[in-house]
Amino acid sequence: MPNTRNTSVPESGKKKPTMSPSTARRAELLAVAADVFAEQGYSATTVRQIADAAGMLAGSLYYHFDSKESMLDEILSGFLDELWSGYDAVLEANLAPRATIEALVTESFREIDRHRAAVAIYQKESRQLSAQPRFAYLAASQEKFKETWLGTLERGVAVHAFRTDLDARLTYRFVRDTVWVAASWYRPGGQHSPEEIARQYLSMVLDGIAVQT
Repeated sequence: MPNTRNTSVPESGKKKPTMSPSTARRAELLAVAADVFAEQGYSATTVRQIADAAGMLAGSLYYHFDSKESMLDEILSGFLDELWSGYDAVLEANLAPRATIEALVTESFREIDRHRAAVAIYQKESRQLSAQPRFAYLAASQEKFKETWLGTLERGVAVHAFRTDLDARLTYRFVRDTVWVAASWYRPGGQHSPEEIARQYLSMVLDGIAVQT
């Protein structure tokens, strides 16, 4: 039975250990590559352009990565691993449907804050990339994402936490697109924290679908 008393939003992730210089440099290069991929598109981006943006020779980039495909793989898999770590923590908390939606939305905005470029790449490139064996996990993640959100909405309708006339599939698409499109305009360090943006979004969304008491 869902725990209807504990409605706090689970915090995901633990404090990361200190990186070695080589690991830190690798992370820096991935961040640079993610920004270039997000701005120009994966196919249009060359290794030389990534190296130029990182202030190094193209040949030196191969010391860290064997291809731009490997860089893209690490960017996307790293983002999704962290996203699902947060989502799984939410689901394991066994919250009521509304609290689960609140926690999932909040976690989503935290991930946009941490991985804005990766989110933008995922949105633009995942459909095409998922046809490649190396990126088959993208399609699996999309299906799991759908099951998580849609299942929570359907559970909310079933227990009368949400309106009984709610079209759960349509609502899922609306919430999904409303949240993740924020990656196109959100910039870390802005006026509002991820949690504040999530609160504002939730106020607009949930007041329209929650049962009025």
